[in-house]
Amino acid sequence: MRNKLVVALLVVVGILAVSSAGQCAARGEGDRYPTRSINYLVVWDPGGQSDRTARLQQPLLEKMLGQKIVVDYKVGGGGAVGWAQFVRSRPDGYSIAGTNLPTIITQPMLQDVGYRTDQFLPICDFQYTPVVMTAKKDTPYRTLKDFLTAAKADPGKRSIGVVALWSIGHIVALNLMKDAGIQAQVVPHTGSASALSNVMGGHVDVGLIFSDDMVRMRDQIHVLAVATRGKFPGAEDVPTFKEQGFDYDAGVSRGIALPAGAPDYALKKLEKAFMEITGSPAYVQTMRSQGFVPRALNAAQFKAEIARQTAFWRNVLKDADIKKK
Repeated sequence: MRNKLVVALLVVVGILAVSSAGQCAARGEGDRYPTRSINYLVVWDPGGQSDRTARLQQPLLEKMLGQKIVVDYKVGGGGAVGWAQFVRSRPDGYSIAGTNLPTIITQPMLQDVGYRTDQFLPICDFQYTPVVMTAKKDTPYRTLKDFLTAAKADPGKRSIGVVALWSIGHIVALNLMKDAGIQAQVVPHTGSASALSNVMGGHVDVGLIFSDDMVRMRDQIHVLAVATRGKFPGAEDVPTFKEQGFDYDAGVSRGIALPAGAPDYALKKLEKAFMEITGSPAYVQTMRSQGFVPRALNAAQFKAEIARQTAFWRNVLKDADIKKK
């Protein structure tokens, strides 16, 4: 009996020792993290909003974390190709990806895209850009009414360029066609850079792109409307959709995430770094000067925002007419 008791005690001591060693190892890894380069995935065209923001953040992150940040690209499927690959990457804290709301919510709601929204572990949401309707500089459509009149006169002959299928621009285009009673071709792209290029080249009649495009390229495009409740700062001469009869308040917020299951120490370290960047006056000023609206949602706030938008879009997209487009 005594021998059995001794053996049992030794087993317990062994289990406790292994557990303690594991906890110490985890603490040690957390203290050292990161110990190698981190891959920052961009799922849109090089030169677009997500890429330019990642490039601004890259040197700041490298200084804060003491490791190289490798900006990588996986473009296709309106972001779905890259995100589907990302959520299946090893959740060790060394892979992060740029996110877009509401796209990572709306895409999986409307079709099988190879990923689910809950497969992202939110770190920080740092930027917002309202949707803007633009056309080439010498467009015959000087106002939104001009475009709608032309679209009504020739159903299905006019085109609206959008960043991607089931992006916020795509949803705005579908709602505009429904609300204005027009038919038009919706042309998806692989990112805002290619969408803007096609607008400027006149390959689409109008494009639904973003506020930073409006600010950067104002001398080379004609702006028909911005999807904000009030005037966009610095572009007070641009009419809103609301002023023209369409109560649209729509845009994209961009953030960063880990794959679900990543260690808490990685989340906390990255959250601290991104929140410091978003709080930097110089960074905020750079964002504003480029036509972005700075945001600073921490991990908990970002998670809550995803939950809020998920409930909102689930209600909006239950409309069968939208899903059939």
